Amino acid sequence: QVRLVESGGGLVQARGSLRLSCAASGRIISSYGMGWFRQAPGKEREFVAAISWSDDRTYYADSVKGRFTISRDNAENTVYLQMNSLKPEDTAVYYCAADSRSSRLNRPVTTLRYEYDSWGQGTQVTVSS
Repeated sequence: QVRLVESGGGLVQARGSLRLSCAASGRIISSYGMGWFRQAPGKEREFVAAISWSDDRTYYADSVKGRFTISRDNAENTVYLQMNSLKPEDTAVYYCAADSRSSRLNRPVTTLRYEYDSWGQGTQVTVSS
């Protein structure tokens, strides 16, 4: 099973930027759909962004569209989430996730939490107003 480790979280002022990284080990993720989710206190974990394994197609939650960008570097076995124009409501623990069945199921990318089978430990992002 792939191991995912997030980094890059921290405290930032509103309208600031952060870049999250998700380093994978144990498996090559080039054939995996990859996603970012977040969970704020007292709320359910929600989809943020995803990137396909086949053509780097990307999907975003409406709340982050135009502000966040997901990307992947298969040579580094790493996925990134560039977050710009941050808002206090973006405060949450951010999780990286891998869908190892993507290529086998011919599923380029998914936004559904239950279809991801590997998760990182999360990284805290706090946006102050």
